[in-house]
Amino acid sequence: MGSIDVWFQDESRVGQQGSQTRIWAPTGTRPRVVKQQQFLNSYIFGAVCPRQKTCAALVVPLVNHQALEMHLKELSTQVPEERHALVLMDRAGWHCAKDLTLPKNVSILHLPPYSPELNPQEQVWQYLKDRYLSNRVFKNLEEITDACCNAWNEFASEAERIASLTQREWAQF
Repeated sequence: MGSIDVWFQDESRVGQQGSQTRIWAPTGTRPRVVKQQQFLNSYIFGAVCPRQKTCAALVVPLVNHQALEMHLKELSTQVPEERHALVLMDRAGWHCAKDLTLPKNVSILHLPPYSPELNPQEQVWQYLKDRYLSNRVFKNLEEITDACCNAWNEFASEAERIASLTQREWAQF
């Protein structure tokens, strides 16, 4: 067993113009779902480690390389002392910033361009939005942030779900 753990990282916007998903309703009815027109939103920076069945996240008001640095610092606290995290992420501008400071136990490997299917963190976003964050109305930024934190904490408490959603055979060391 190696000393490297593969982590998958990505971020997702959650806000007043959020996701709408299908809902159960009696046959022959058409339930109404509210779609907000306001523009408040937050971002969840999330990362998962299928091998360790753990994850790390940060909810922030905007995306930039400083927020990514804070997220990687949080992620580094979840890496066991004798291990190293290889974080796979896309090539968003803030991921490729030249002045990005990494914790000593974290390295970054960028995925090829236009390949979201290689990042299982996308399935995590779909799960969180389908289960906790869609068909919602948010009054303010605090409600959005609380919903993001609650959704992530629920997900983080399910170690087997973390593994089942994110395990990839090609990412084993």
